[in-house]
Amino acid sequence: MKLDDITVSKAIIEGFMNDFLDYTDMDVAIGGGGPSGLTAGYYLAKAGYKVALFERKLSMGGGMWGGGMMFNKIVVQSESKHILDEFGIKTEEYQENYHVADSIECVSTICSKACQAGLKVFNLMSIEDVMIHEKGVEGVVLNWSAVEMGGLHVDPLTVRAKAVVDATGHPCEIVKIIQRKMGAELQTETGKIMGEKSMWADVAENRIMDNVGEVYPGMYVTGMAANAVHGSPRMGPIFGGMLLSGEKVAQMLAEKLG
Repeated sequence: MKLDDITVSKAIIEGFMNDFLDYTDMDVAIGGGGPSGLTAGYYLAKAGYKVALFERKLSMGGGMWGGGMMFNKIVVQSESKHILDEFGIKTEEYQENYHVADSIECVSTICSKACQAGLKVFNLMSIEDVMIHEKGVEGVVLNWSAVEMGGLHVDPLTVRAKAVVDATGHPCEIVKIIQRKMGAELQTETGKIMGEKSMWADVAENRIMDNVGEVYPGMYVTGMAANAVHGSPRMGPIFGGMLLSGEKVAQMLAEKLG
């Protein structure tokens, strides 16, 4: 059968534009496609919410791809293993409470299952600002990552969301926008971003679940962004807290959205 190049182009353009138009209004917008963002998106989509994830890079997965220092293995603790079990990801018990998984299988499977559950992923897009109205954060302001990287003066577009999740990891980039532009008081001990502390996996993994939540009306934090905003340590290549925090923020938003 003969193929027409223009038909291929039209199919891609129309398909993408239909998706983009559909997600100009949604329940939850997630910034950052690492393990916590993907997990949050999976559980929200599975529960029937309209949710999109925006990732500035070409691929999803954040730091999980590289495992520990490019050894493509990760560790999760027992209390988070149920999430990998739900995704059907194989784990091996190294010793009590330490379960090892293949980082490549983890990222590819979580991403696939999240998309199949209904999460819409827009990669190569950056959240450069947030839309703030009377009630707080009501959407995100988007541009192509290539525009950002090229330093080009191209105006962005805005999409509406009932809630926004900062899952951008260590930089907590979306919350930084609010602090920088609005001078807003955040729901932290100091009212400001407290900053990520040095490695202490035991403390970081225990605190992350307390750090997940709303830090400004309509703005939630999860994953390493939650620890960075609240001034907790980093944890390295143990990813149980990342997964559990994504599950928790999804539960919190499901309760709020009803």
